[in-house]
Amino acid sequence: MRDGSEERRRAGEMRAVLLSAFGGLGKLRVSRSATPEPPRRGELRIRVKACGLNFLDLMVRQGIIDNPPKTPLIPGFECSGIVEAVGPDTAGFEIGERVMAFVNYGAWAEVVCAPLDFVYKVPDAMTFPEAAGFLVSFVAAYVMLFEVASLREGMSVLVHSAGGGVGQAVAQLCSCIPRVAVFGTASLSKHDAIKDSVTYLFDRTVDYVQEVKKISPEGVDVVLDCLSGEDTGKGLALLKPLGTYILYGSSNMVTGERKSFFSLAKSWWQVEKVNPIKLYEENKVVAGFSLLNLLFRQGRGGLVGAVVQKLLSLYNEKKIRPVVDSLWALEEVTEAMQRIHDRGNVGKLILDVEKFPTPLMASDSTESSEAGEDEEDQEGDDDDKERVPFIQ
Repeated sequence: MRDGSEERRRAGEMRAVLLSAFGGLGKLRVSRSATPEPPRRGELRIRVKACGLNFLDLMVRQGIIDNPPKTPLIPGFECSGIVEAVGPDTAGFEIGERVMAFVNYGAWAEVVCAPLDFVYKVPDAMTFPEAAGFLVSFVAAYVMLFEVASLREGMSVLVHSAGGGVGQAVAQLCSCIPRVAVFGTASLSKHDAIKDSVTYLFDRTVDYVQEVKKISPEGVDVVLDCLSGEDTGKGLALLKPLGTYILYGSSNMVTGERKSFFSLAKSWWQVEKVNPIKLYEENKVVAGFSLLNLLFRQGRGGLVGAVVQKLLSLYNEKKIRPVVDSLWALEEVTEAMQRIHDRGNVGKLILDVEKFPTPLMASDSTESSEAGEDEEDQEGDDDDKERVPFIQ
């Protein structure tokens, strides 16, 4: 682990992952950036220990999100660490406390400032990597299941990408309610690892509609779709009367290292085939969910904060726990992203700020560079190399 002494000798600087422009993995690098100014009113400054890596971060890198920010920027939406400084009007937090936070970009750095409303205390039993992977996955899963779909005893849920961070959070939360059946789709390579977390598990490449109906001819009560809406028709066909279909992600838009206009067009074409007249005839509900919009654009921090407290109670009761797939150094962010591109993760990938990069099997051609410098995307550079990160 890094002790941080060398970095801190450079007054006013910190290490951070910089996205120089939208595009492939080569647009990301670790660079020296200015440390955030002292926290303003209602803010805390956090010495970051770990950061969550989400599928949305891949979309940000490619620039396929609504109203993308200007580059260069520091990506990342969730982190955990220690309170380093407090601004005025921050009662309830003290310097040295362990916290986790939502951040509207900027989480992948050694230091970040966050508004008090988006910062939460970390339970003693929770590690920094677990805390860094807790907020986005579990809050998204909870709001969709209980605030949008009103999950109750005896209902059934279909979740795609059951091996991912949100998928595993959904499975754990459903297990807290009696007699909830969870149908999950995932790559065959993940089945052994997640088979005990869901009731019924299917290969993501098979016709899961027919498989589900063999088990439950009436269908399911809730469908959670993170596949860009490509399977909207299938999901609606599986819904029982008064069932809820929720679109919350766009993973199928990210089919490779770079933006694919074909994938974008295909996804939106499928989404637009929903027939609103048929919805009311069949008593079905279609909903959308974006956690970050809920927080940063729609001002529902109070609702999210209440959800976090409910989730922390479940954690303290040992009913839920974040699933950490692997830990990566900041300098390994491109390899971590590639693991998500390859759909290889079970649970969350975490950037460990204090971790040294794992040596490559061949010479490493990825080096840190100063902010503002650009370089061409390097495709296939790591084909002959292999990193083996710490697996938790």
